[in-house]
Amino acid sequence: MAKLKLQMQLSIDGYVASPNGDLAWAVWDWDRELKDYVEGITREVDCIVLGRKLAQGFIPYWASHPNEEGADFMNAAKKVVFSKSLKESEWENTSIAKGNIIQEIETLKKENRKDLIAYGGAEFATALIENDLIDEYHLFINPSIIGQGLRIFGISDAKSLRARTARLFDCGIVLVHYQKNGG
Repeated sequence: MAKLKLQMQLSIDGYVASPNGDLAWAVWDWDRELKDYVEGITREVDCIVLGRKLAQGFIPYWASHPNEEGADFMNAAKKVVFSKSLKESEWENTSIAKGNIIQEIETLKKENRKDLIAYGGAEFATALIENDLIDEYHLFINPSIIGQGLRIFGISDAKSLRARTARLFDCGIVLVHYQKNGG
């Protein structure tokens, strides 16, 4: 069965975006070693799952930047957008999931030959975490403190994870990789 990986940028103080959803505080000038790490975790992925809010900027961005590093993967991967309000997808290679998030993710895990990856947004990632659907966490801690914003760990039940890796990259990002216990 496929795994669901979460890859998120976080500030040192645990925010994934500023209050208006902006990521201006995040480091985007990644060094080659970090780019290689991301390529490694996506090598076994063929489906991206997203919340509607993130999808509305994410999917068109990658479609309009086909020569940017990583665009081949972002554009070729199947995308599933979780939304109660969208009727149909306006994007190529994208479907809309309207059902119960637990059932939809479990079905995707069973159907996919490769793993799935979630990039967010904040509400969607929180729902995945709350419902214990994430198998691997790839958290990119940025050298920024933003003081307020959107969080993904506002959950009601504690989750115990197993630490897999921690690495400091030259660009200043610290990666922490956790795995679901029993995963």
